[in-house]
Amino acid sequence: MSSASPIRAADALARRLYAAGCRHAFGMPGGEVLTIVDALEAAGITFGLCKHENAAGFMAEAAWHQTGAPGIMVATIGPGILNGINSVANAQQDRVPLIVLSGCVDAAEAETYTHQVLDQHAVLRPITKASFRLDAAAAHVMADKAVGIALEGRPGPVHIDVPISVADASVSATPPAPRAAASATAPAGAALQTAREWLTASKRPVMIVGVDAMNEGAGAEVTAFAERFNIPVITSYKAKGLLDERHALALGGAGLSPRADGVLVPFVQQADLILCVGYDPIEMRPGWRDIWDPRETNVIDITAEPNHHYMHQAGLNIIAECAASLAAISDGLASQDTWPKGEIAAAKSALATAFPTDSEWGPAAIVDTCAQVLPDDVIATADSGAHRILLSQMWTCTQPRGLLQSSALCTMGCALPLAIGTAVCAPDRTVVSFSGDAGFLMIAGELSTAAELKVKPIFIVFVDASLALIELKQRQRQLRNAAVDFGLHDFAAMGQAFGGAGHTVRSRQELTAALQAAQTADTFTVIACMIERGAYDGII
Repeated sequence: MSSASPIRAADALARRLYAAGCRHAFGMPGGEVLTIVDALEAAGITFGLCKHENAAGFMAEAAWHQTGAPGIMVATIGPGILNGINSVANAQQDRVPLIVLSGCVDAAEAETYTHQVLDQHAVLRPITKASFRLDAAAAHVMADKAVGIALEGRPGPVHIDVPISVADASVSATPPAPRAAASATAPAGAALQTAREWLTASKRPVMIVGVDAMNEGAGAEVTAFAERFNIPVITSYKAKGLLDERHALALGGAGLSPRADGVLVPFVQQADLILCVGYDPIEMRPGWRDIWDPRETNVIDITAEPNHHYMHQAGLNIIAECAASLAAISDGLASQDTWPKGEIAAAKSALATAFPTDSEWGPAAIVDTCAQVLPDDVIATADSGAHRILLSQMWTCTQPRGLLQSSALCTMGCALPLAIGTAVCAPDRTVVSFSGDAGFLMIAGELSTAAELKVKPIFIVFVDASLALIELKQRQRQLRNAAVDFGLHDFAAMGQAFGGAGHTVRSRQELTAALQAAQTADTFTVIACMIERGAYDGII
């Protein structure tokens, strides 16, 4: 038995998070979480002060993408935790292991004190994998459960309400014996034999790879499987880069672009074998619903959880790890020739034609210029809007997590904090975020956080003084113009006001000069790219 001095329950929680690899937490403290913040710092987890809890959640998500450890968001009681709800829901839908620590009053206190008190569990339970109220006697166990639940299976957020007195309560410094991690699972028996027979017989196989495969780190196995059997790969937006998108077998991302779907959906419908590898259709537009019939086409679905979404069906449903499943299916099988009529190259060429890079100026020219000027290992983040659809199709990812976005919940206001969190955790990488002007305005106060944390992301803003995607849908439905246009603002001046650099550009040449300056600047840079209203018509 250890003779170590007792520690606080908050320390037990913080030390378990440190052991899980966590080195950063983000949030906005109140009096109810001061012990939590102190415990995190004492454990070696740096606390990043944000200006809004929602931004803190996205900065914490960025930490997960860069470190592989759960993100940590800290919020105080009542309005604090409610401010963070959007980023928690995003973590649930976008499969992010986010540890949500909130302050609360003691249970006895809540019987006679109602100021800011509400049922935080009732609010968070539907959008988390689990919601705990920390108990001092079980602090070590609850902390271990939170980490395991957040990471295992399909990742997601876990909430821990921490009462004020419990955070300070004394507990043993020695945690119980750790729980062993689960071993990898793979198909076996009749299902495995059928999958192998289908693969051997296939002449036109295709892989659709998604967020489960990315979260498992299955890129090497996906690449080896695709190359061995000459299988083209389509990814969801989250999984872009699992196969280097410069690869001859890479057909890029799919999700929200009708223009891309015009190429990719008919291609998939030509296939005689569809391998869904960690493909979670929560990222996809309705145009991907039931685009194949498993009674007519062989479909294998390898996922972390059973199919309760019904966006598509499969002849074989395998609940197992992607890498282990691909290894089992391919074991001992010979490589083969597929798609003998050059269909893969034709589809790749058609996608390039659908998203040309030669425009003089406009959204596509902005994306292309950034891709040409910035280094190959740049990490990009994208806010929701018309620009994100275009960017997700045009941006070439050479490695996983090269383009971060909210592609399931599709929330605005995420790109800027994702970029800040990325820059904190990957200080040697160039980080660029892409936002529409409305999304940028939602979160512009976090520029002060970038300045205070001394990080240097490049913030690209598409400025057209309009909710471009919604305005486009409004016109397509022949509705009157209403509630989609707003004022023109000086975004470069905003950057300068918060201590950064700011540029306003109207051409490729001006954007190139601004990007070059940004890469050598000693602070963050805001680049306002002026475009015409309606600039996305016909290009997404």
